[in-house]
Amino acid sequence: MIQTIKKAWGIPELRKKIIFTALILLIFRIGNAIPVPYVNTELLSNYMDQLSTTVLSLYNVMSGGAFAQATVFALGVQPYINSSIIIQLLTIAIPALERMAREGGEEGKKKIQTITRYATVAIAILQGWGYFMLMKNYGILTNTSVWAALVIIVSFIAGSSFVMWMGEQITEFGIGNGISIILFAGILSRVPSMVSSGHSYIVSNPTKWWAVVLVVLGILALIVLVTWVNGAERRIPVQYAKRQVGRKMYGGQASTLPMKVNMSGVLPIIFAQSIAMIPSTIAAFCKQPAEGTVMYHFLNAIDTKSVLYMVCYLLMIIGFSYFYATIQFNPIEISNNLKKNGGFIPGFRPGKPTADFIKKVLNKVTLFGAIYLGVVAILPLLIGKIVNQSSLSIGGTSVIIVVGVALETVQALESQMLMRQYKGFLE
Repeated sequence: MIQTIKKAWGIPELRKKIIFTALILLIFRIGNAIPVPYVNTELLSNYMDQLSTTVLSLYNVMSGGAFAQATVFALGVQPYINSSIIIQLLTIAIPALERMAREGGEEGKKKIQTITRYATVAIAILQGWGYFMLMKNYGILTNTSVWAALVIIVSFIAGSSFVMWMGEQITEFGIGNGISIILFAGILSRVPSMVSSGHSYIVSNPTKWWAVVLVVLGILALIVLVTWVNGAERRIPVQYAKRQVGRKMYGGQASTLPMKVNMSGVLPIIFAQSIAMIPSTIAAFCKQPAEGTVMYHFLNAIDTKSVLYMVCYLLMIIGFSYFYATIQFNPIEISNNLKKNGGFIPGFRPGKPTADFIKKVLNKVTLFGAIYLGVVAILPLLIGKIVNQSSLSIGGTSVIIVVGVALETVQALESQMLMRQYKGFLE
């Protein structure tokens, strides 16, 4: 990875792109340090520390700690990610959007991107208003007037829209996927505070130094596992029949149909985590039940350190993995495309037998990918249970995002360097 960056830095065109990406990330980090007015950030930070097992803690990690400080970029890329997922699901449910995505070409993609932007602003309005009401109800605001509400909510909306714009600029003029890189930078910015917390824990508990070592070893094991599985794929051999067009003979070539083990990425974990954390999030905003009551035992049963939570969490990850694999990889459509282009899988007739075989392979590959995601998600929970730290429940999500984005960015750099070499050869 370091060698790739060094080689890319030596190429003037790529050097400009790297500098541009770094400047955008610098602006993002500056915005993460500017709090909106009329908010007592110290009270808010203490309140957020009590919500480490809720959905809000996941938002805080995704925003790089900006959510707990109510900064201009507090909402971060969450509205854009939510709108992208919603539009992706609607594309399958609404035939008009599906036709636009498949048959509209570049113009159709631009229209869907525009719809996603408007949806991002709409979600940012809802989340900004919800965050303002949360701070107002818990006495975190220094001013609760209409003007203060307008300033805070508009600041959140503007910040989220600006982050979305910066992500698009990185995608167009920088290196890699802009939104992913901003998410990567936000999560990575929390590393110094994690190191500081680990040091403080060792100082206050000298006999429990092994807990920090266990956490570090767990993170390293996750990084190795994610790196190993990220590029894993099942390749189905495809043979193309020869065909004559005019005086020329086409086809007769052998190819492969790649099928990634983890084709749904981190989305199943995010979805499962968001749903699994809903009961604890609701409980955090309600009065704490008395010890020994039914509600008290119920809340303990759904706590992030409980076995029941881990089992339900794992089952939801597997379910969402199959759901996203079905959305992204349609065996019938791929079988029809192969048939139209004169391709076939050796040993299987074109049409339904080919579609059935692809579906069978897809189910097996998805099961392995789902188990992998489950291990990555559950391992931090188990370590957190051992060292008595519930805040580790979102560690697996962060590791997958950071490692995945790092590998994608390096691949993007390598492909651009390869294109430059081909260009020089042709010239």
